[in-house]
Amino acid sequence: MRRRPRVAFVLSGGGNQGVSQVGMLRALLEREILPDVVIGTSAGALNGAAIAARPDLAGVDHLREVWTAIESSAVFPQGRLAQVWNIIQRDSHLFSSDGLADIITRARRAERFEDLALPLRVIATDLDSGEEVVFARGPLQPALLASAALPGIFPPVEHDERRLIDGGVVNNVPLWHALSGPVDRVYVCNVSGELASRATRSPLDVVMRAFTISRNQRFRLELRHAPPSVEVVDLPRPADGREVSDFSGSDALIDEAYRLASRALDDHDDRRRRRFFRRRVA
Repeated sequence: MRRRPRVAFVLSGGGNQGVSQVGMLRALLEREILPDVVIGTSAGALNGAAIAARPDLAGVDHLREVWTAIESSAVFPQGRLAQVWNIIQRDSHLFSSDGLADIITRARRAERFEDLALPLRVIATDLDSGEEVVFARGPLQPALLASAALPGIFPPVEHDERRLIDGGVVNNVPLWHALSGPVDRVYVCNVSGELASRATRSPLDVVMRAFTISRNQRFRLELRHAPPSVEVVDLPRPADGREVSDFSGSDALIDEAYRLASRALDDHDDRRRRRFFRRRVA
């Protein structure tokens, strides 16, 4: 009896662009493509935790409710005067992470990694050593908050005897972690590639653009060196020209991401069937 392929979902960081992963996940789960492991960075870690807790369409619906309810003022709550004062006082960040923590609390459906229905890997960065840190057990909240703590924007998270910041600093599309495990197929939900085309209107835009330059290079390198035995399916993403702090238009982006991913998955299945038929005939 032929075994089911071992599947990994890889969810990139990307700030507000993470909303498009909700549509991608719906397209995957509607086709009964279920992961054996979920790996995420930053916004992708938040989405991944919700799906690892409930890997079904109800889990996707919950994520949609969370994303469509986000307001910019909840994530970036302070006015410009407060930001300047933070800099003058030499704080390590511009914004409090209270709003971000509240969103993570509403999105996740478990307290600990061990409570999840599926294995989850969350990527963060050690601010002092520069090391990539992978969380797979223990409390979810601090790991997810650390993974999304944009350096200089949100304060570092002290957890597991480390000072931690956004995982996108070292590994925004954590493909390598999927390729290093026992896996046959990887579905990549990478929503961060278009950031470099955005106008840089604020310091936050500059930070995100700098991330894009380095992280796209690593992803392309890892994709190029993926073993032939592992099939990597990189799902398309919708165009998203919003500023980093803009959380409007979530419904439209989710629906467009769903449409693009559905078409890509159907085309991919058609190509796979044609290859199988040709091998049978030969």
